[in-house]
Amino acid sequence: MARHRKVGREQESPGSRSEVQNAAKTLYANIRFLSPDKPIKSIAITSSVPNEGKSTIALSLAQAIATSGQTVLVVDTDMRRRSLAHYMRLKPSVGSYAVLTGLAKLSDAVVSTPIPNLFFLDTEPNIPSPTDVLSSKSFAKLVEVLESNFEYVIFDTPPVGTFVDAAIIGTLVDGVIFVVRPKHTKRKEMAFAYDQLGKADVHILGACANYRESVASESYYAYYSADGKRVKDRPAADAASQL
Repeated sequence: MARHRKVGREQESPGSRSEVQNAAKTLYANIRFLSPDKPIKSIAITSSVPNEGKSTIALSLAQAIATSGQTVLVVDTDMRRRSLAHYMRLKPSVGSYAVLTGLAKLSDAVVSTPIPNLFFLDTEPNIPSPTDVLSSKSFAKLVEVLESNFEYVIFDTPPVGTFVDAAIIGTLVDGVIFVVRPKHTKRKEMAFAYDQLGKADVHILGACANYRESVASESYYAYYSADGKRVKDRPAADAASQL
């Protein structure tokens, strides 16, 4: 695409604290190490239930990728509960639905952010039949176009345990990261969501634990590979609160 619109005001970069940056960089490194011969470029971020911090993980990971010098597009595909534009303090005039229906050009819908190399594609509110939209051939084609225009594309999706949207998107991308919040998510909810992703035959990259330690008042990311092995955990403040 030849150009991108820039919206939003200059602000403190998301996740500017060193703890957030280190945690997100560790997650980014783990993803790259998973498939060195065939780089993972498109990633869906999901969870089993709401309020597990998947959007925080998506934005923090995107910033880590952008600061490494790679172009990255964050796509809000949670069409029932869009939130990323609010977190990022951006006000795009159009989103992916307008592009899919031919009402807007992709170059007008994708907006730049105050962070170099980081771009954003919103979704409109009150979209009719989101699952049908995501299942359409036009959306699959849009994913291909996005992958060809950016070095990384991150999709923030709805929780798996609530809707099938994440599983649908998971079949279109290189891999899925499953976000869990210890002491919040019930085991049966995680098991059900993980089973749903498995039935869709998506490539599950691993699970990322996102939680807050009450003693130190810090958040931590702990990354687990698809086979259940804990890779590493690093402290991280809640990035969403800084956006």
